[in-house]
Amino acid sequence: MKTTFKTFVISLILLVAIVAPACRSSRKKTPPVTTATQATDTVPNVPTVTTTEVAVSTQPPDFVREDAQPTEEPLPTDVEELNRVVQQRGLIRDAFFEYDAATLSDDAQAALTASATWLRNNPGYGLLVEGHCDERGTEQYNLALGDRRAHTAREYLLALGISPARIRTVSYGEERPFDEGHDESAWRQNRRAHLVLTGSNR
Repeated sequence: MKTTFKTFVISLILLVAIVAPACRSSRKKTPPVTTATQATDTVPNVPTVTTTEVAVSTQPPDFVREDAQPTEEPLPTDVEELNRVVQQRGLIRDAFFEYDAATLSDDAQAALTASATWLRNNPGYGLLVEGHCDERGTEQYNLALGDRRAHTAREYLLALGISPARIRTVSYGEERPFDEGHDESAWRQNRRAHLVLTGSNR
């Protein structure tokens, strides 16, 4: 009985001696794995602008971007050429009328508003407003209608701040058509208040 007990105790000691180091060994291996994971999670932030910094640093230190600036050609001094240029650029625009009418449409008001803007910015010029009609109606009637059209345009320009001393009117009735045709497309061009710059107003 004593021998059996001794054998049991020795076996138990041997078992503990074998198992204990194995447990310690497995416990020792786990922390490095955990530590490695934690180290990966706690890596300091790395800047991600390296590419941008390189691109910026390639510019010369005194580099200045020069965009093309819009330039406007100077206006001609010859009054005939001046009228051609301002009409072509849309700086001075004619007001067109409906048949047998002297009231301003929305388009006519927009045209006169654009003209008034240019005139306010260029106070040294005078203006002649010509009243024109198509060929229908009598000569006397069209002269009177052209006069009403010219005065309507003048009054609108005055309301927009143009000095009355700068604006004169004249009626040509049907005498000076812009289009010599005899249909509506021609007549539409001839029903107008035509704006003509008269040169320096100083």
